[in-house]
Amino acid sequence: MARRRHPTARQARLGVELQKLREEAGLKGREAAVLLGTDAARLSQIESGVAGVSVDTVRRLAAHYACTDEGLIDALVAMATDRTRGWWEEYRKLLPASFLDLSELEHHATFRWDVDFLHVPGLLQSEDYARALFSCRVPQLPCNELEARVHHRMERRVIITEEPSIPYQALVHEAALRIRVGGSATSRAQLARILELSERDHVTVRVIPFALEDFSDITAAMAYAGGVVPELDTVVRDAPHGTVFIDCEAQLNVFRTLFRRVEAVSLEPKPSRDLIHQLAKDV
Repeated sequence: MARRRHPTARQARLGVELQKLREEAGLKGREAAVLLGTDAARLSQIESGVAGVSVDTVRRLAAHYACTDEGLIDALVAMATDRTRGWWEEYRKLLPASFLDLSELEHHATFRWDVDFLHVPGLLQSEDYARALFSCRVPQLPCNELEARVHHRMERRVIITEEPSIPYQALVHEAALRIRVGGSATSRAQLARILELSERDHVTVRVIPFALEDFSDITAAMAYAGGVVPELDTVVRDAPHGTVFIDCEAQLNVFRTLFRRVEAVSLEPKPSRDLIHQLAKDV
């Protein structure tokens, strides 16, 4: 298969998972390459996502690595054969690659969790709210890129607004709901948007109230996307140098635990909606 100049996060993730299986089998790259009948350079390209991989190769590697998890193997085969060109492709020359990688990740996710403290999570944002946030960026974005980011964020909502939708849960701190992004009218409309979406059966919004005593489990936003199998779950976080996709099992376990802790101290859905209703009246 032809080499890729810029593999997507999903293509790179396939390579990472194959590398994990090799390392768990206790094989060095050159040893696995011999079993596959290729050279170490080619295997390195597969594991970095630079080179594509066939169904037969995925299954041969899984066999050489003594992997018996059929669910994981089938999921890796699906990733190897995926040729989806989703709606996000129209933004390829307009936005950074991380925006497209996030859209592709969400497209294949089986569920989504968000935890946010300063802003309403992107999937719940109204267009005016998103535009106000992107307008605050320093240095200021050119008008065409700002609008592209806004429209991209609105299109991302397809995973919870259209069929087939996925289960979605957002844990949002009361502070994020009180901050008046874009002014009172925009904030009021944003709260109404959250209430509208929270009425859907597959959408759960829970508020982390100010009244909590000694709350310090998470200090930054987190987005958790469920994979077809737990091994393919992904955490997405913003960092000073850009968006980070986390796939290490140890770290995923940490974030799963943190999410459950925050969920346990958040208000139930009905009291959360009541609080949001009251905040909308107070704006």
